[in-house]
Amino acid sequence: MGNGLKNILTVLWIGGMWIIGLAVTPVLFATLDRASAGLAAGKIFHLIGWIGIAAGLYLLIYRIWFEGLRAFKTGAFWLLIGMLVCTLINQFAIFPIIAGIKSALSQSAQGVFGGGFANWHAISTGIYMIQSALGLLYVWNMDSK
Repeated sequence: MGNGLKNILTVLWIGGMWIIGLAVTPVLFATLDRASAGLAAGKIFHLIGWIGIAAGLYLLIYRIWFEGLRAFKTGAFWLLIGMLVCTLINQFAIFPIIAGIKSALSQSAQGVFGGGFANWHAISTGIYMIQSALGLLYVWNMDSK
């Protein structure tokens, strides 16, 4: 059961990130008005974030359970850590800032990086791209020893 659940969670998290980023979000913005597309995309990214937290924690525990301390010496373990850190930063730091800016309806709100929605969105996108690349590397090397 453990190996099957590991594979399912890997597909849900990493496959979900790629499908959302490459297919779902572009279709939303091509089909809906910007406000509706942004609202829907935000909810979808928030959902995949929670899936990532659950999957990431399970995958880390799985690796430690079956590999013991050797897990800390594997690239796969550190790729998962990197992905989980990206998820946590977006989910609990960046997304709340973006939501606050959106609710204030202000494009001039200043933050740590000196910008409003566009800057925080760019930071979030960059983090998501890094996370997606780490996920791709994880899947690519998943079965190598």
